[in-house]
Amino acid sequence: MKKKNHTPEQIITKLRKVEALTAQGATVAEATRQIGVAEQTVYRWKKHYGQMDHSQAKRLKELQKENARLKKLLAEKDLDAEPGVSERRACKVLGQSRSTQGYASKKPEKDRTRTKRMHQLAEDNPRAGYRMITGLLRREGWRINRKRVHRLWKRSGLQVPKKQRKRRRLGTSGNGCVRLKAQYPGHVWSVDFLFDTTEDGRQLKFMPVLDEYTRECLVIDVSRSVTSERVIRELTRLFQEHSPPGNLRSDNGPEFIAEALKHFLADQEVETRYIEPGAPWQNGYVESFNATFRDELLDRELFSTLLEAKVLSEQYRRRYNQYRPHSSLDYLTSAEYAAATQKQPVEIWTTPSELPTSPQFDNGNEIKDGHQEPVPALT
Repeated sequence: MKKKNHTPEQIITKLRKVEALTAQGATVAEATRQIGVAEQTVYRWKKHYGQMDHSQAKRLKELQKENARLKKLLAEKDLDAEPGVSERRACKVLGQSRSTQGYASKKPEKDRTRTKRMHQLAEDNPRAGYRMITGLLRREGWRINRKRVHRLWKRSGLQVPKKQRKRRRLGTSGNGCVRLKAQYPGHVWSVDFLFDTTEDGRQLKFMPVLDEYTRECLVIDVSRSVTSERVIRELTRLFQEHSPPGNLRSDNGPEFIAEALKHFLADQEVETRYIEPGAPWQNGYVESFNATFRDELLDRELFSTLLEAKVLSEQYRRRYNQYRPHSSLDYLTSAEYAAATQKQPVEIWTTPSELPTSPQFDNGNEIKDGHQEPVPALT
């Protein structure tokens, strides 16, 4: 157990408490147990502080500090008067061990490479905490303990402030992510919208679709506006690539409650799972992705055009699936977890520089109806 140093004020407070307890009939042993110190310590405190009050203890503390300062000044003056004094005598005057004087720490040199890489990862992932950084380091081949990462993380001042949010009740709906939880890949998909603007002030609307079991982001559709017809078109493409899910969870937005979309999902035998109005926490998985997406991309980028937003969103989606580990998946990426559940091989990316060209954007050009349109240079 780490030894606790008490200030004189704390000592006097505890001594007064012991006196009050003994006056009520408690034994000294019982009183010392309540204040959390040994009985011998209390007798030693009484010897030094028994007749003092708080003001006298405070004054004593100030005098001790002043005495230590004056002793140090006197020792430095003596050393200055004799410039050829030996290290042995200097340590004796200052009251310092010679082994302490000659000790050179090896930890900073040993941890310098690790700390440098941690800073690089923290710069690439500004909202990541030390646990996420530990997962990224291990994926790169570093053999490092989580506690050491935490110590270096605190020493470097890289802590990410986290806001504590109030918890809400689950509500009465059976369509929320707690009561209806995904049991296998493709069991439940969730969809939602995010909003941003381009540099000219025009609206951007992002529609991410998430597989709740594997945490894979299947698509991030970006446009100026989204209608139910566009939602149907995008879901049709996803159903052809992945096969239809068992359930589609969403809010009650006009794009999702449109009759055309309901008929389309019914034809595909997909159950619609609408959450309660004003209860976004019931669609928690996609809301969690939205928060990460906004922290790591939308709040950091200023989009000049719609096409630029599409390119960067697709790059982020592939990086999120292939490179970013998830603590809820035992620090596997969503692609690795999906491959493990389906027993399929998966390409593992250990650094963001290995990200391939997006399938919708071949060599930086957007593919539309079989034709490539050049993408403006991003700066």
